[in-house]
Amino acid sequence: MTQNLSSIETLTPADLGWTNTQQTQLSLDEFSETTPVRVVAVHRSGLDVLAAGASPDHPTRGVPWPDEGEPTVGDWLLVEREGGRPIRLLDRTSLIRRRAPGTDRRIQFIAANVDTLFVVTSCNRDFNIARLERYLAVAQDAGATPVIVLTKSDLADETGAYVDEARSLVAGLMVETVDARDPASVAVLEPWCGRGQTVALVGSSGVGKTTLTNTLIGDGHLATAGIREDDAKGRHTTTGREMHRLVTGGWVIDTPGMRELQLVDAEAGLAEVFADVTELAASCRFNDCSHSGEPGCAVTAAIERGDLDPARLKRYRKLVAEDLRNSQSIHEARARDKQFGKMVKSIVAAKDRRRGR
Repeated sequence: MTQNLSSIETLTPADLGWTNTQQTQLSLDEFSETTPVRVVAVHRSGLDVLAAGASPDHPTRGVPWPDEGEPTVGDWLLVEREGGRPIRLLDRTSLIRRRAPGTDRRIQFIAANVDTLFVVTSCNRDFNIARLERYLAVAQDAGATPVIVLTKSDLADETGAYVDEARSLVAGLMVETVDARDPASVAVLEPWCGRGQTVALVGSSGVGKTTLTNTLIGDGHLATAGIREDDAKGRHTTTGREMHRLVTGGWVIDTPGMRELQLVDAEAGLAEVFADVTELAASCRFNDCSHSGEPGCAVTAAIERGDLDPARLKRYRKLVAEDLRNSQSIHEARARDKQFGKMVKSIVAAKDRRRGR
Protein backbone atom coordinates (compact mmCIF):
# COMPACT_ATOMS: atom_id res chain seq x y z
CA MET A 1 0.00 0.00 0.00
CA THR A 2 1.18 3.57 -0.60
CA GLN A 3 0.30 6.70 1.37
CA ASN A 4 -0.56 5.98 4.99
CA LEU A 5 -3.55 8.07 6.09
CA SER A 6 -4.79 5.81 8.90
CA SER A 7 -2.89 7.75 11.57
CA ILE A 8 -4.75 11.00 10.84
CA GLU A 9 -5.44 12.82 14.12
CA THR A 10 -8.94 14.10 13.41
CA LEU A 11 -11.45 13.32 10.71
CA THR A 12 -13.13 15.68 8.26
CA PRO A 13 -16.60 14.90 6.87
CA ALA A 14 -14.97 13.88 3.58
CA ASP A 15 -12.66 11.50 5.46
CA LEU A 16 -15.76 9.75 6.77
CA GLY A 17 -17.30 9.48 3.30
CA TRP A 18 -19.67 12.46 3.52
CA THR A 19 -20.73 13.70 0.07
CA ASN A 20 -23.29 16.02 -1.50
CA THR A 21 -25.70 13.07 -1.57
CA GLN A 22 -25.89 13.20 2.22
CA GLN A 23 -25.61 17.00 2.42
CA THR A 24 -28.71 17.62 0.30
CA GLN A 25 -30.82 15.48 2.67
CA LEU A 26 -30.49 17.97 5.54
CA SER A 27 -33.06 20.67 6.18
CA LEU A 28 -31.92 24.13 7.31
CA ASP A 29 -32.87 23.35 10.91
CA GLU A 30 -31.05 20.03 10.84
CA PHE A 31 -27.99 21.71 9.36
CA SER A 32 -27.76 24.08 12.32
CA GLU A 33 -29.05 21.85 15.14
CA THR A 34 -27.71 18.36 14.41
CA THR A 35 -24.41 16.61 13.77
CA PRO A 36 -24.05 13.83 11.22
CA VAL A 37 -22.23 10.74 12.50
CA ARG A 38 -21.20 7.52 10.74
CA VAL A 39 -22.15 4.22 12.36
CA VAL A 40 -18.97 2.13 12.65
CA ALA A 41 -20.32 -0.73 14.80
CA VAL A 42 -23.72 -1.98 15.91
CA HIS A 43 -24.42 -3.64 19.26
CA ARG A 44 -27.63 -4.63 20.98
CA SER A 45 -26.88 -2.06 23.65
CA GLY A 46 -26.21 0.78 21.22
CA LEU A 47 -24.14 2.15 18.36
CA ASP A 48 -20.51 3.15 17.96
CA VAL A 49 -20.26 6.31 15.82
CA LEU A 50 -17.65 8.70 14.45
CA ALA A 51 -18.17 12.41 13.78
CA ALA A 52 -16.03 15.00 12.02
CA GLY A 53 -13.35 16.26 14.40
CA ALA A 54 -13.04 12.91 16.17
CA SER A 55 -10.07 10.58 16.15
CA PRO A 56 -10.64 7.50 13.96
CA ASP A 57 -9.46 5.33 16.86
CA HIS A 58 -11.89 6.74 19.42
CA PRO A 59 -15.55 6.45 18.37
CA THR A 60 -18.39 7.55 20.60
CA ARG A 61 -19.82 4.35 22.08
CA GLY A 62 -23.28 3.47 23.33
CA VAL A 63 -25.27 5.93 21.22
CA PRO A 64 -28.96 4.89 21.49
CA TRP A 65 -30.78 3.50 18.49
CA PRO A 66 -33.08 6.01 16.74
CA ASP A 67 -36.81 5.69 17.34
CA GLU A 68 -37.38 4.74 13.70
CA GLY A 69 -35.27 2.73 11.30
CA GLU A 70 -32.80 -0.10 11.75
CA PRO A 71 -29.22 1.21 11.60
CA THR A 72 -26.41 -0.91 10.24
CA VAL A 73 -22.69 -0.42 9.83
CA GLY A 74 -21.93 2.39 7.38
CA ASP A 75 -25.16 4.30 8.00
CA TRP A 76 -25.28 8.06 8.49
CA LEU A 77 -27.21 9.19 11.57
CA LEU A 78 -28.20 12.70 12.63
CA VAL A 79 -27.81 13.41 16.36
CA GLU A 80 -28.66 16.52 18.36
CA ARG A 81 -25.71 18.79 18.99
CA GLU A 82 -26.99 19.36 22.49
CA GLY A 83 -27.52 16.06 24.27
CA GLY A 84 -26.58 13.72 21.44
CA ARG A 85 -30.08 12.28 20.99
CA PRO A 86 -30.41 10.42 17.67
CA ILE A 87 -32.88 12.13 15.32
CA ARG A 88 -33.04 10.07 12.14
CA LEU A 89 -31.16 7.90 9.67
CA LEU A 90 -30.26 9.46 6.35
CA ASP A 91 -31.23 7.74 3.10
CA ARG A 92 -28.67 5.21 1.95
CA THR A 93 -26.78 5.25 -1.33
CA SER A 94 -26.48 1.46 -1.15
CA LEU A 95 -27.66 -1.31 1.15
CA ILE A 96 -26.33 -4.85 1.28
CA ARG A 97 -28.92 -7.19 2.76
CA ARG A 98 -30.04 -10.81 2.88
CA ARG A 99 -32.83 -12.92 4.26
CA ALA A 100 -31.87 -13.91 7.79
CA PRO A 101 -30.57 -17.49 8.18
CA GLY A 102 -32.74 -20.34 9.44
CA THR A 103 -36.48 -20.08 9.77
CA ASP A 104 -36.42 -16.34 10.49
CA ARG A 105 -38.07 -14.53 7.55
CA ARG A 106 -36.86 -11.05 8.36
CA ILE A 107 -34.43 -9.09 6.21
CA GLN A 108 -30.98 -8.68 7.73
CA PHE A 109 -28.99 -5.56 6.88
CA ILE A 110 -25.27 -6.22 6.33
CA ALA A 111 -23.79 -2.81 5.45
CA ALA A 112 -24.91 0.58 4.13
CA ASN A 113 -23.38 3.29 1.93
CA VAL A 114 -20.82 0.87 0.51
CA ASP A 115 -19.09 2.02 -2.67
CA THR A 116 -17.42 -1.28 -3.57
CA LEU A 117 -18.13 -4.87 -2.58
CA PHE A 118 -15.06 -7.11 -2.58
CA VAL A 119 -16.35 -10.61 -3.32
CA VAL A 120 -13.56 -12.70 -1.83
CA THR A 121 -12.84 -16.30 -2.80
CA SER A 122 -9.66 -18.33 -2.92
CA CYS A 123 -7.72 -20.16 -5.59
CA ASN A 124 -8.54 -23.59 -4.22
CA ARG A 125 -11.57 -25.81 -3.69
CA ASP A 126 -13.54 -22.91 -2.18
CA PHE A 127 -13.85 -21.36 -5.66
CA ASN A 128 -17.50 -21.84 -6.56
CA ILE A 129 -19.25 -20.21 -9.52
CA ALA A 130 -22.75 -20.59 -8.06
CA ARG A 131 -21.68 -18.81 -4.86
CA LEU A 132 -20.01 -16.01 -6.81
CA GLU A 133 -23.20 -15.47 -8.82
CA ARG A 134 -25.12 -15.07 -5.55
CA TYR A 135 -22.70 -12.46 -4.22
CA LEU A 136 -22.68 -10.59 -7.52
CA ALA A 137 -26.50 -10.47 -7.53
CA VAL A 138 -26.41 -9.06 -3.99
CA ALA A 139 -23.87 -6.40 -5.02
CA GLN A 140 -25.78 -5.38 -8.13
CA ASP A 141 -29.06 -5.20 -6.24
CA ALA A 142 -27.46 -3.18 -3.43
CA GLY A 143 -26.04 -0.56 -5.78
CA ALA A 144 -22.39 -1.32 -4.93
CA THR A 145 -19.66 -1.97 -7.48
CA PRO A 146 -18.58 -5.63 -7.29
CA VAL A 147 -14.91 -6.64 -7.54
CA ILE A 148 -13.93 -10.30 -7.30
CA VAL A 149 -10.77 -10.75 -5.21
CA LEU A 150 -9.02 -14.10 -5.61
CA THR A 151 -6.88 -14.82 -2.54
CA LYS A 152 -4.20 -17.44 -1.86
CA SER A 153 -2.74 -16.82 -5.30
CA ASP A 154 0.68 -17.62 -3.79
CA LEU A 155 -0.46 -21.19 -3.07
CA ALA A 156 -1.93 -21.89 -6.52
CA ASP A 157 0.16 -23.36 -9.33
CA GLU A 158 -1.92 -21.50 -11.91
CA THR A 159 -4.42 -18.67 -11.30
CA GLY A 160 -5.33 -17.90 -14.91
CA ALA A 161 -8.17 -20.42 -15.09
CA TYR A 162 -9.76 -18.96 -11.94
CA VAL A 163 -9.50 -15.42 -13.33
CA ASP A 164 -10.96 -16.36 -16.71
CA GLU A 165 -13.88 -18.22 -15.16
CA ALA A 166 -14.68 -15.34 -12.80
CA ARG A 167 -14.49 -12.71 -15.55
CA SER A 168 -16.88 -14.71 -17.72
CA LEU A 169 -19.74 -14.18 -15.24
CA VAL A 170 -20.51 -10.51 -15.99
CA ALA A 171 -19.27 -8.30 -18.81
CA GLY A 172 -16.65 -5.84 -17.59
CA LEU A 173 -16.35 -7.47 -14.14
CA MET A 174 -13.11 -6.56 -12.35
CA VAL A 175 -11.14 -9.54 -11.02
CA GLU A 176 -7.92 -9.20 -9.00
CA THR A 177 -5.59 -11.88 -7.59
CA VAL A 178 -3.76 -11.21 -4.32
CA ASP A 179 -1.68 -12.73 -1.59
CA ALA A 180 -3.76 -11.32 1.27
CA ARG A 181 -0.72 -11.24 3.61
CA ASP A 182 1.43 -9.13 1.28
CA PRO A 183 0.86 -5.34 1.22
CA ALA A 184 2.58 -5.06 -2.17
CA SER A 185 0.20 -7.64 -3.65
CA VAL A 186 -2.87 -6.07 -2.01
CA ALA A 187 -1.89 -2.68 -3.48
CA VAL A 188 -3.83 -3.61 -6.65
CA LEU A 189 -7.00 -2.86 -4.64
CA GLU A 190 -6.03 0.76 -3.95
CA PRO A 191 -8.25 2.28 -6.68
CA TRP A 192 -11.29 1.29 -4.61
CA CYS A 193 -9.79 2.19 -1.22
CA GLY A 194 -9.08 5.92 -1.50
CA ARG A 195 -9.85 8.61 1.02
CA GLY A 196 -13.51 8.53 2.08
CA GLN A 197 -14.36 5.43 0.03
CA THR A 198 -16.07 2.49 1.70
CA VAL A 199 -15.59 -1.14 0.77
CA ALA A 200 -17.13 -4.26 2.28
CA LEU A 201 -15.92 -7.84 2.13
CA VAL A 202 -18.11 -10.89 1.65
CA GLY A 203 -17.15 -14.50 1.12
CA SER A 204 -17.24 -17.83 2.86
CA SER A 205 -15.15 -18.52 5.96
CA GLY A 206 -11.50 -19.32 5.44
CA VAL A 207 -10.95 -17.48 2.15
CA GLY A 208 -8.79 -14.84 3.82
CA LYS A 209 -11.22 -11.95 4.39
CA THR A 210 -9.82 -11.15 7.82
CA THR A 211 -6.22 -11.53 6.66
CA LEU A 212 -6.98 -9.20 3.76
CA THR A 213 -8.65 -6.73 6.12
CA ASN A 214 -5.60 -6.78 8.41
CA THR A 215 -3.37 -5.91 5.46
CA LEU A 216 -5.71 -3.15 4.28
CA ILE A 217 -5.89 -1.51 7.72
CA GLY A 218 -2.18 -2.09 8.31
CA ASP A 219 -2.12 -3.22 11.95
CA GLY A 220 -3.05 -6.91 11.87
CA HIS A 221 -5.10 -6.77 15.08
CA LEU A 222 -8.04 -8.87 13.86
CA ALA A 223 -7.98 -12.56 14.79
CA THR A 224 -7.52 -15.09 12.01
CA ALA A 225 -7.70 -18.88 11.75
CA GLY A 226 -6.47 -21.38 9.22
CA ILE A 227 -8.43 -23.73 7.00
CA ARG A 228 -9.10 -27.42 7.47
CA GLU A 229 -6.61 -29.27 5.29
CA ASP A 230 -9.02 -32.11 4.42
CA ASP A 231 -11.59 -29.98 2.60
CA ALA A 232 -10.15 -26.43 2.39
CA LYS A 233 -13.07 -25.13 4.46
CA GLY A 234 -12.52 -22.16 6.69
CA ARG A 235 -12.88 -21.72 10.41
CA HIS A 236 -15.05 -18.71 11.16
CA THR A 237 -13.21 -15.89 12.95
CA THR A 238 -15.15 -12.65 12.33
CA THR A 239 -18.11 -12.47 14.71
CA GLY A 240 -19.53 -9.03 13.98
CA ARG A 241 -19.67 -6.25 11.41
CA GLU A 242 -17.42 -3.27 12.02
CA MET A 243 -15.80 -0.47 10.02
CA HIS A 244 -12.03 -0.12 10.05
CA ARG A 245 -9.83 2.70 8.78
CA LEU A 246 -7.63 1.80 5.81
CA VAL A 247 -4.03 2.89 5.49
CA THR A 248 -5.05 4.63 2.25
CA GLY A 249 -7.75 6.71 3.98
CA GLY A 250 -10.83 4.69 3.07
CA TRP A 251 -12.92 2.34 5.17
CA VAL A 252 -13.48 -1.40 5.11
CA ILE A 253 -16.38 -3.33 6.61
CA ASP A 254 -15.48 -6.89 7.58
CA THR A 255 -18.44 -9.28 7.74
CA PRO A 256 -18.88 -12.75 9.18
CA GLY A 257 -18.57 -15.57 6.67
CA MET A 258 -21.98 -16.03 5.07
CA ARG A 259 -22.45 -19.59 3.92
CA GLU A 260 -26.23 -19.17 3.87
CA LEU A 261 -26.69 -16.11 1.70
CA GLN A 262 -30.40 -16.12 0.92
CA LEU A 263 -31.53 -13.68 -1.75
CA VAL A 264 -34.52 -11.42 -1.20
CA ASP A 265 -35.99 -8.79 -3.56
CA ALA A 266 -32.93 -9.25 -5.78
CA GLU A 267 -34.72 -9.44 -9.13
CA ALA A 268 -32.81 -6.47 -10.58
CA GLY A 269 -29.48 -7.86 -9.39
CA LEU A 270 -30.18 -11.26 -10.92
CA ALA A 271 -31.12 -9.64 -14.22
CA GLU A 272 -27.74 -7.87 -14.27
CA VAL A 273 -25.69 -10.94 -13.38
CA PHE A 274 -27.58 -13.18 -15.82
CA ALA A 275 -28.00 -10.58 -18.56
CA ASP A 276 -27.12 -13.18 -21.20
CA VAL A 277 -30.07 -15.33 -20.11
CA THR A 278 -32.58 -12.49 -19.70
CA GLU A 279 -31.69 -10.98 -23.07
CA LEU A 280 -32.24 -14.35 -24.76
CA ALA A 281 -35.53 -14.83 -22.89
CA ALA A 282 -36.77 -11.50 -24.26
CA SER A 283 -36.57 -13.01 -27.75
CA CYS A 284 -38.68 -16.07 -26.96
CA ARG A 285 -41.91 -16.41 -28.94
CA PHE A 286 -44.05 -16.59 -25.81
CA ASN A 287 -43.83 -14.11 -22.94
CA ASP A 288 -44.42 -16.88 -20.37
CA CYS A 289 -41.88 -19.26 -21.92
CA SER A 290 -40.40 -21.61 -19.32
CA HIS A 291 -37.45 -22.47 -21.60
CA SER A 292 -38.29 -26.14 -21.38
CA GLY A 293 -38.74 -26.97 -25.04
CA GLU A 294 -41.52 -24.59 -26.12
CA PRO A 295 -41.52 -23.68 -29.84
CA GLY A 296 -39.65 -20.49 -30.61
CA CYS A 297 -37.64 -20.59 -27.34
CA ALA A 298 -34.50 -18.50 -27.86
CA VAL A 299 -32.90 -19.87 -24.67
CA THR A 300 -33.25 -23.49 -25.79
CA ALA A 301 -31.90 -22.59 -29.22
CA ALA A 302 -28.85 -20.91 -27.62
CA ILE A 303 -28.15 -24.05 -25.60
CA GLU A 304 -28.43 -26.23 -28.70
CA ARG A 305 -25.98 -23.95 -30.53
CA GLY A 306 -23.55 -24.12 -27.65
CA ASP A 307 -23.90 -20.39 -26.92
CA LEU A 308 -25.36 -20.90 -23.42
CA ASP A 309 -24.22 -23.37 -20.79
CA PRO A 310 -27.26 -25.35 -19.55
CA ALA A 311 -25.70 -25.38 -16.07
CA ARG A 312 -25.82 -21.57 -16.01
CA LEU A 313 -29.52 -21.62 -16.93
CA LYS A 314 -30.12 -24.13 -14.14
CA ARG A 315 -28.36 -21.90 -11.61
CA TYR A 316 -30.35 -18.89 -12.81
CA ARG A 317 -33.64 -20.74 -12.40
CA LYS A 318 -32.65 -21.85 -8.91
CA LEU A 319 -31.77 -18.33 -7.78
CA VAL A 320 -34.89 -16.79 -9.33
CA ALA A 321 -37.08 -19.37 -7.59
CA GLU A 322 -35.33 -18.76 -4.27
CA ASP A 323 -35.62 -14.98 -4.59
CA LEU A 324 -39.31 -15.23 -5.49
CA ARG A 325 -40.03 -17.56 -2.58
CA ASN A 326 -38.20 -15.43 -0.04
CA SER A 327 -39.59 -12.14 -1.38
CA GLN A 328 -43.16 -13.45 -1.30
CA SER A 329 -42.66 -14.61 2.26
CA ILE A 330 -41.38 -11.20 3.30
CA HIS A 331 -44.15 -9.32 1.49
CA GLU A 332 -46.82 -11.65 2.90
CA ALA A 333 -45.49 -11.10 6.41
CA ARG A 334 -45.56 -7.33 5.90
CA ALA A 335 -49.12 -7.54 4.58
CA ARG A 336 -50.17 -9.56 7.63
CA ASP A 337 -48.50 -7.06 9.97
CA LYS A 338 -50.20 -4.19 8.17
CA GLN A 339 -53.57 -5.90 8.34
CA PHE A 340 -53.06 -6.67 12.03
CA GLY A 341 -52.21 -3.01 12.66
CA LYS A 342 -55.41 -1.91 10.90
CA MET A 343 -57.41 -4.39 12.98
CA VAL A 344 -55.93 -3.09 16.23
CA LYS A 345 -56.70 0.51 15.22
CA SER A 346 -60.29 -0.39 14.35
CA ILE A 347 -60.76 -2.14 17.72
CA VAL A 348 -59.36 0.87 19.57
CA ALA A 349 -61.58 3.22 17.55
CA ALA A 350 -64.67 1.09 18.33
CA LYS A 351 -63.87 1.14 22.04
CA ASP A 352 -63.43 4.92 21.92
CA ARG A 353 -66.81 5.31 20.24
CA ARG A 354 -68.50 3.20 22.88
CA ARG A 355 -66.90 5.33 25.59
CA GLY A 356 -68.16 8.48 23.85
CA ARG A 357 -64.77 9.87 23.03
